[in-house]
Order: sequence, then C-alpha cells, then structure tokens
Amino acid sequence: MTTTFTPSDHPLLNDDEAKTLRAVTEFARDDVAPGAAARDAAATGELDWDTVRRGHSLGLLRMAVPAEIGGLGLSNLAVALVLEELAAADPGMALVFGAAGLFQTPILISGDPRLQATYLSPFLGDEPVLACNAVAEQDNGTDLVLPQQAPYARDMTSARLDGDRYLLNGKKRYITNAPVATYATVLANIEGHAGSTGLTCFVTELNQDGVTRGETHDKVGYRTAPAGELIFQDAIVPAENVVGDPLGGWDLNVAQGNLCRVTCAAVSTGIARHALERALTWATERVQGGRRLVEYQMSARKLADMSARVASARALYLDAVIKADNVLPTPAYEPAVAKLVADRAAIDNADAAMSLIGAQAFQRGDGMDRVLRDAYGPRIYEGSPEALALVITDELIAAGGSR
Repeated sequence: MTTTFTPSDHPLLNDDEAKTLRAVTEFARDDVAPGAAARDAAATGELDWDTVRRGHSLGLLRMAVPAEIGGLGLSNLAVALVLEELAAADPGMALVFGAAGLFQTPILISGDPRLQATYLSPFLGDEPVLACNAVAEQDNGTDLVLPQQAPYARDMTSARLDGDRYLLNGKKRYITNAPVATYATVLANIEGHAGSTGLTCFVTELNQDGVTRGETHDKVGYRTAPAGELIFQDAIVPAENVVGDPLGGWDLNVAQGNLCRVTCAAVSTGIARHALERALTWATERVQGGRRLVEYQMSARKLADMSARVASARALYLDAVIKADNVLPTPAYEPAVAKLVADRAAIDNADAAMSLIGAQAFQRGDGMDRVLRDAYGPRIYEGSPEALALVITDELIAAGGSR
C-alpha cells in the first residue's frame, strides 16, 4: 500500500524533471527497496555497486550538474524530491548519491570553470564515481557548524601553504562515502588562524600519497552508505584547488549547510513516509476482535498523526527548497525549521509503526528495526536539534522576533 504523494506531479517541475522523478520512483520501488534488508545486513563498509550503477544510469550522480556540461541540471526542488523517493526505499542509498552531490555543491557555488571542468566531468562517464564532503572531526562538531564557535575548534585538520600548493594534515571522521570515494571537498584550517577561523575548502584527490582511509565506521543505521575516516599526512593539494578564496570556507560551509538541511529534511520525510506506509498496510490487513485495526479509533488516530507528520515535514521542506531555488543567499531559517520538524517526524513515525505492528515489528526479519535505526541518523548530521535551535533563534532575533 502506498500513500497518495506523487512527486512528479509537483507544478514547479519542468517536463524533464518530472520525467526524471517518474524514473526515480520506479527505480526506488523496483531496484532500491527490494535490496534494503540485504544491504543493511551486509559486512561493514560493503557497497552495493550494482544498484549504484543503475542509479548512475538515471543520472543520480550528476543531478545538480548543469545540463550544458552533461548533467541533469535539476533544481534544488527536484533533487529534494528525488532524495525523498530514495529515502522511502532505503535512506542509506539516498545518502550515497546525496554525499556525491554534497561534494559537488561547493564547486557549483564557486562558479570556478576550471574546477567544474576538472572535477564534475568524472561524474558524466559510463561508470559511477563517488565523492564526499569531509567536514566532521572527532573533537569538532558544532565548532564546524556554528560560525560563532569557530575560535573554539581543537586540533583541526590544517593546511599549510608551501609554494604553489598546500599540505593537508589531520583526520576527518564520520564521512559518508569516505571508504569508496575518489574525490573529496575538505574543510581545513589554514595554519596561523585560531580554531577553525581560517576555514578553507579544498578539492582533494583521495587516491594519492599522503591520504589514508582510516577506520570504516560500524554504524547503527544507514548501513547501505559506507562512512569512515580520511587521514591526511602532508597530502598535496594545488593552490588552484582552493574552492572560492582562502579563508572563505565558512561562507561556503554555511551556504552548503543551508542547502543540505533541505535535502536532509527530504530524507527524513522519506523515512517517516515509509514508516507510515508499513503501518497503514498492517492496519488495513490485520484483524482483531472481528475488525481491521484501521477501523478502531485508537489505530486510526495513530495513523492520522503519522500522516500529518509526513505532510507537515514535506510542506516545510518544499517551502524551504523553493526559497533556496529563488532567494540569494540561501535562507537559514526555513531549512533549519524543516530539518528540525522532519527529523522528529521520522523518529516519531518509526516509533508509532513499531507500536502499531507490535511483536511482528520486533522481529529482525520484519525490517522495522532498520527503519527505527535509520530514523535516528538524520538528527545527527547537518545540525543536531540543539544546533538547529541556535540557528533558528538567531534568525528570530535578527527578524525582530517574528517570521
């Protein structure tokens, strides 16, 4: 059983985007969803390259790359809708494609023609190439998310200018796609600047001397998407691979963070929607006391609340993404609110589905344990609820207390 949402019908999509959404809906249903349980149970760090290749054939590794250079040229709206569809089938697969897109985001924002020609073209070939965005570190969480905390970052990955190149040193952790990526955009602090106040974005090739793949993380959820460490020891990055300007990393990080919070909200919405669909199917088929569960008021109320959470989360992320497509700079308030609400919707719906389905959902073979584990992932990346609260209240204060 499915809910009534049809992403390709959104009135702001152009014909090509609608066609892509229809293909993605079929791909998510027919290719991604059937293998979700097997991917979740696979060995740590194992990637389902066959499904990635099928997604690549649809253009999912070049969604935001401009059409004039061979990409799909999708709007932020279309990308968000794509990720909701993938997340409703397997949010880890949404992250695999989304992380590659996050690598591309600062390069696209920069408008640098050389970087775009060099580092976007690999995503246009016949074989999939994966990439990542390396920001997080062991000791630095919100100190790399909230600019006001930049002076307090500790033991940051550093960049030292050496002639016409930089040498990177440090360790990035919790990086989606790190074990399987060919390229990374790396945020490092230029030596001589306190904390992370010298934050700068570098495009880095990972298959080079000075770069080591460290631990592959054994995650609770999102196991479809490998994540791990990147260790830099005098890794060479040409000075021309600085994205934007030296010391311009904070502006890039804030801009891409606001964009990414929208797509993160879309992923959370997909999880919440999947939990609703599972619960609705169960409640319409399960008979107790001579009636289907859905005919009992208590069950109907639970399903109605789940549906309202999905609708609310989707409305907020769609509002945010439409603003992101039409307002510069990308607003901070709407994406933060959308992510805050959608992340909670994913957790609450997964919990409600577990409760409604009951003992069957508590069996490993049922798959609801994966949904519950995956539901807790979004609240961690691109801003925890507490970090989002600081962003939201700062925006409220700047706006005089109203929005």
